[in-house]
Amino acid sequence: MTTPAIVVVGAGPVGLTAALTLTRRGIPVTVLEQGDELATESRASTFHPPTLEMLRDLGVLNALLERGIVASTFQYRDRGGGEIATLDLAVLAEDTPFPFRVQCEQSKLTPILLDALDGVDVRFGCRVDGLHSTGDSVALRTDGGLIRADWVIGADGAHSAVRHGLGVGFEGSTYPERFLVASVEEDLARALPGIAPINYIFDPDEWLVLLRTPQHWRVLLPTPADTHDEYELRRLPERLAAVADLGRSWNIAHSTLYRVHQRVAGRFRHGRVLLAGDAAHLNNPLGGMGMNSGIHDAVQFASTLAEVLGGAPDERLDEVAAHRRTVAIEHVQRTSHDNWNRLRSRDGSHHAQLRALAADPAAARAYLRRACLLDSFGART
Repeated sequence: MTTPAIVVVGAGPVGLTAALTLTRRGIPVTVLEQGDELATESRASTFHPPTLEMLRDLGVLNALLERGIVASTFQYRDRGGGEIATLDLAVLAEDTPFPFRVQCEQSKLTPILLDALDGVDVRFGCRVDGLHSTGDSVALRTDGGLIRADWVIGADGAHSAVRHGLGVGFEGSTYPERFLVASVEEDLARALPGIAPINYIFDPDEWLVLLRTPQHWRVLLPTPADTHDEYELRRLPERLAAVADLGRSWNIAHSTLYRVHQRVAGRFRHGRVLLAGDAAHLNNPLGGMGMNSGIHDAVQFASTLAEVLGGAPDERLDEVAAHRRTVAIEHVQRTSHDNWNRLRSRDGSHHAQLRALAADPAAARAYLRRACLLDSFGART
């Protein structure tokens, strides 16, 4: 029997998770990454319980826990009035062995995954410029020549060359404001007593998010779309001082300003090509669902592909692809968009609803199952 040629495009957390899932099933895989090394930018930083379960099953969770911060609670706060409600993930103890989130930048996970892929063919500096898919194979055009594969998993991000090569539409919308993220070297727990490791702060004019990571606090602020980057970065110290007055300028490690989209590919499976993570769907970062749902795509696609290669019906991949697209639209995008609407709402009724939620363990559990993506799998195995 000929060993199938499986190619994963993209060496981010999604692509490397897909490759490791296949490797753990004894299936050889090649990873193509256009960058010369793993990305080091501070991007996603929250790992939800089902993601922790998947990383445990892949044998890499302990290394992540050593580098991250366990966050058992998160808060909703009012910009002018302090705490609204604190939700405790301990109510999920009967649903998952990990009733907490882990705060850790994705750039700390990718080296762990790469180390676990010891011996796997990972090609850095290999850009995919196009592809041609036939009934039983895929030809990838790269700057190093033509690569033929029996199956391809495209996990190469929002500007996916795999998706473009397939000619797949990426319908959706762009948010009216940009998001400005600053990583700061400050002890915000001292400056803002009582805050949790994860904080969503309501304000109709300037909502914000405060997230603890191992080395920094991250502050996310909405920013007008029609202003210049230089102007917005120049006024960042003033905006941070309005979050908490330290009596001096905040120490800013780095900052970035970007547009935010809600988009989804028309299909996640195209013959022998599967699209996962940002290559398949984009959403705003409120709730930390993007990287997590992408990792879930990777595990479910790679596991099902392994089953198909072992003799399971090919239609199983269609079922999983349809399910992952439904999750992206009806769960991830809907929840993250609701979070955005809630943070900027002028309707104070949200405050009372959240306080009631925090006081009712059964209601809190149902809410957190959705917020932490536990409900996105249907019947879990």
